[in-house]
Amino acid sequence: MIDKKWIGHDLQTSTMTIERGRLRLFAKAIGETDPVYTDVEAAKAAGYPDLPAPPTFIFGIELESGSTDRLLNLLGIPFRKLLHGEQGFTYHKPVCAGDTITVKPRITEIYDKKGGALEFVVKQAQALNQAGELVAEMRTVLVCRH
Repeated sequence: MIDKKWIGHDLQTSTMTIERGRLRLFAKAIGETDPVYTDVEAAKAAGYPDLPAPPTFIFGIELESGSTDRLLNLLGIPFRKLLHGEQGFTYHKPVCAGDTITVKPRITEIYDKKGGALEFVVKQAQALNQAGELVAEMRTVLVCRH
């Protein structure tokens, strides 16, 4: 069983400066065809200071940092038993090329179902820009199968 003592535990923060090339590559990878995500002039015409990050891009900041691997090690969850249960986003401000985003995750809930056959870890994170403004909140539910 995953120890509930970890509820409320702050995980390591992750920081990334957002680059145009990464945004263009991500937009292509998700099949985004709106030029606002790939053309600086189109982005500026739409009112952005630079290319905006496509939805879900900021989730990759935390993934790329190795945060999930550290979380699994901390909680003793074998990767082979892991399922991605849910992902949710609340956006507050646009994230654009040139911004530096810091993601601050915390374990907010641990519970089980089916007599412990499934354990759930809920992680919530705040994403802040270089001015300390909240740009997004993320919620992830990980499931461990036994």
